[in-house]
Amino acid sequence: MLLDTNAMSAWAKGDDALLRALRPDRAWFLPSIALGEYRYGLLKSNRRAELEAWLDSIEVSCTVLAADAETARQYASLRLSADDSDGEIPYHDLWIGALALQHGFEVVSRDGHFDKMPGVRRVSW
Repeated sequence: MLLDTNAMSAWAKGDDALLRALRPDRAWFLPSIALGEYRYGLLKSNRRAELEAWLDSIEVSCTVLAADAETARQYASLRLSADDSDGEIPYHDLWIGALALQHGFEVVSRDGHFDKMPGVRRVSW
């Protein structure tokens, strides 16, 4: 399961619905793109130290996935599809979708635009 930024935020808040949606029998992965988004938010947070400590602890318990050449191929295909759709899909989420396709993972997110990405499966809560 590949966690989007809003899933990471819900996890940090102890969101019970999210924790029920996360399957304990599956590994949880963090896209480096979402980590960057989350860390950017931390820089503006009043709870920065607390949330940084939490994030540091989950970074060691989850595998962090970074983009590579195959991810770029998947991204290009998704972006072409997004160009043809009527709704704007943020580029950072296209990269997360590309990682999900590359590794065969579901994206855990509340963002419905993942549903517009061909082949990407989304789990919401």
